[in-house]
Amino acid sequence: MPVALHIPDGFLSIGVALVAWLPAIAVVAYALRVADRQLDDQRVPLLGVLAAFVFAVQMLNFPVAGGTSGHLMGAALVAVLLGPWLACLVMVVVLGAQAFLFADGGITALGANIIVMGILGALLAGFVLGWAQRAVRMTRPVFLGLVAAVSWGAVMLGAAATAILLGISGTVPLGAALAPMLGVHALIGIGEAVITVAALSAVLASRPDLLFFRPTTEPQAALRAMQEA
Repeated sequence: MPVALHIPDGFLSIGVALVAWLPAIAVVAYALRVADRQLDDQRVPLLGVLAAFVFAVQMLNFPVAGGTSGHLMGAALVAVLLGPWLACLVMVVVLGAQAFLFADGGITALGANIIVMGILGALLAGFVLGWAQRAVRMTRPVFLGLVAAVSWGAVMLGAAATAILLGISGTVPLGAALAPMLGVHALIGIGEAVITVAALSAVLASRPDLLFFRPTTEPQAALRAMQEA
């Protein structure tokens, strides 16, 4: 039973692999437009550093129950630092390099891997943290708690999507794939959350200005209301 999110060649049907490229290309195209507006002299080097960091740490595995292992996915971490759309671009670079240079994930399955390991996690983090920043008083504990939740959720969402793609492809029945994938990745997600919170805590302590999402004393909606009063 496959439990990895890097889908190899041959695990997806040709139709599923091709269809997966459509949302991947659409998101990347939109992210490139966002990059034209958001990239500045400070974020360009940060984008490169984060791509190298995620690429490196994905090579480091930590043990999980049952003899399996997991590694940092990184989409939520990058989304907190760069925003969800630039995070999608970073993950595309990382996953593309892994597939073409190290055969870590299939070339034909690259569109699907971009979705399950990059886009879903980045957009989940962007949606949840963007809503929280507008709607609630996001103190440091609340912020880090949300970061932990979206980091874990990104792994679970990717695992569920992988199981669904494998089920649709006929590689393995969905009922047989979903429970093992979610069970193993529930533990991997805990490791993801711990590493992400630790990394962002260090950034908060030294360079909070680098974060796209950050703790706030008041929700942005309340601040706007006070400014308009």
